[in-house]
Amino acid sequence: MSLLGRQTSNLRCGIVGLANVGKSTLFQAITNSHLGNPANYPFATINPLDYRIILPNSKLEYLQKKYSSEKIINSTLTLFDIAGLTRGASDGQGLGNKFLNDIRNVDAILHVVRGFEDEEIIHLEESVNSVRDLVLVNDELILKDLEFLENGIERLSKKLKNKSGKHSNSKENWQLIEMEKELLELLQENLYEGKKITQIQKDWTSGENSILNRYNFLTAKPSIILLNVNPHEYILSQLDPTKIKNLQLVQNWLNENSPKDIVLPFSGHFESQYNIFKNNNDSNGFRKYISDLIKEYDLEKVSGTKIEVDKINHAIPTMIKKTKNILRLISYYTCGPKEIREWLIREGTPANEAAGAIHSDLCDTFQNAEIIALRDLEQAPHELINEPYLKTKGLIKRVGKNYIIQNDDIALFRATASKK
Repeated sequence: MSLLGRQTSNLRCGIVGLANVGKSTLFQAITNSHLGNPANYPFATINPLDYRIILPNSKLEYLQKKYSSEKIINSTLTLFDIAGLTRGASDGQGLGNKFLNDIRNVDAILHVVRGFEDEEIIHLEESVNSVRDLVLVNDELILKDLEFLENGIERLSKKLKNKSGKHSNSKENWQLIEMEKELLELLQENLYEGKKITQIQKDWTSGENSILNRYNFLTAKPSIILLNVNPHEYILSQLDPTKIKNLQLVQNWLNENSPKDIVLPFSGHFESQYNIFKNNNDSNGFRKYISDLIKEYDLEKVSGTKIEVDKINHAIPTMIKKTKNILRLISYYTCGPKEIREWLIREGTPANEAAGAIHSDLCDTFQNAEIIALRDLEQAPHELINEPYLKTKGLIKRVGKNYIIQNDDIALFRATASKK
């Protein structure tokens, strides 16, 4: 199965948005670090910062007990904090060209939109309007893609015009060139209407995906809208999202114009406070912080709900889970006495390519694999792994290279000696 985007397990996410909307604050919150530059002036971040974040997965602890393993190794995702965008970026305004070049190097977009009011924090557009800011960034990405499209269509048109000329290359596949030009014209027509490539149609064919991946269009990258709201609004969003005006305005705009995108509310300030209390092992202090916000803004009355403080969660785990989903990533595990390890691959990956995520040689030398579904292991009546029992029940499958790895498969790969 061919997917839109790079065919690799080493995928990268970029935090993007206008200047001064909370991108660097979010980057620091996700990484629990002091990387980034959340300063109160435009373009505080110039060069993109990257950081590998560890993805939490409670299933690893379960597998460690089953296999009596010495350690566990979580999978990671690479996160980039990219310089802020400004109006006219597609024409080179601000750090526009640099921003757009940086965003071409990521596989998914975490688009931060400002939804909080704070007179002390500068806004480039001089007022807080979440939908306007969302549209502004989308328009700049669309304009840059239109530039790529116009250049591509012009190049292909010249090639087709000269196909009968003396300089024509007889080895060219003119049918594929015609198909590519028609696809680019379809994209151009939709982009002129304000549609991102991700919104045009549900599934592209393998041939169309191959063309799209070659151009690396900005609006073909999956994205999540992260609405940065005030801390009390974030708490309220977990109780009754309809009470958050900016959240509803953004959701309504997405429903009409970009229905495949999702919006998640978060609060940069709330996440920062969570990390401070967590790093100080002060869970009581964090509960008091939440309780004070509930009382100050009378959130129980506003929401009409009795609020249980311990059920108020911070946003990062949901954010990470949704990011995995939009990248169509699944997990498989390798298990043994030394380590339990999670590997991320894209949906539809065959067994030999999944083995290649461990080491490229394994893809070429793959012989077969033994697969155990995690759900079958969980239902087995033994505290520790019992392979003879699993085999007698037919729960260990031997598969070939064309087997499509499923989410939560446990895999043991076998390969021939590498040819050097």
